[in-house]
Amino acid sequence: MDAHGGEEIGSIGNRLNWLRAGVLGANDGIVSTAGIVIGVAGATADRSTILVSGVAGLVAGAFSMAGGEYTSVSTQRDTEATLVAAERRELDQDPQAAEDELAENLERRGLTAATARTAARELSARNPLRAHAAVELGLDPDDLTNPWHAAISSFISFTCGALLPLLAITLLPGGVRVWGCALAVVAALAVTGWTSATLGGAPRRPAMLRIMSVGAATMVVTYAVGSLFDVAA
Repeated sequence: MDAHGGEEIGSIGNRLNWLRAGVLGANDGIVSTAGIVIGVAGATADRSTILVSGVAGLVAGAFSMAGGEYTSVSTQRDTEATLVAAERRELDQDPQAAEDELAENLERRGLTAATARTAARELSARNPLRAHAAVELGLDPDDLTNPWHAAISSFISFTCGALLPLLAITLLPGGVRVWGCALAVVAALAVTGWTSATLGGAPRRPAMLRIMSVGAATMVVTYAVGSLFDVAA
């Protein structure tokens, strides 16, 4: 193991962070906007009313998702920074004890005591903070989780996801508007479900069925609620 491992860990963590935010953002954009436009379509056939409602939902949702991601990932970054600062203090106050701890961690990972001691000494000589952060915390002190990456990824992906039901329900003719939008939404959710399962290494079919079921249920309920306020007359 070398000090560069921490950099790789941090980079992978950041990539997974914005990928996760992107997939979740697209999924939420599809489901929430579909719920809004189909709910409004249940109440009125007026295209402009449906469009305005969908656009308002898109803008509000995109900013809400981005803000939520920024807040939650900022908390995660603060925690990571606190852990790295604690490691830095430990190295400053008692570097020998810190090296002993690093050797013990390496030994628990399968190295012999002699090899672990040699590796700990060499890593500490090159970049002790990065070595300790990588082995003990799985972090790179120079590449902590970035809340802006998550926020921007979520904002863009939510917007892209929301555009699908918005365009489908406003561009399709009135007779097939709701059904066409619903089918497009279910198909898109199948893609996001497959993508999220693939990124997480989980079974794809259950993930796809879950998200497709949630989306379908959302559209049925919102259409039923919208129908209660039928303003077609």
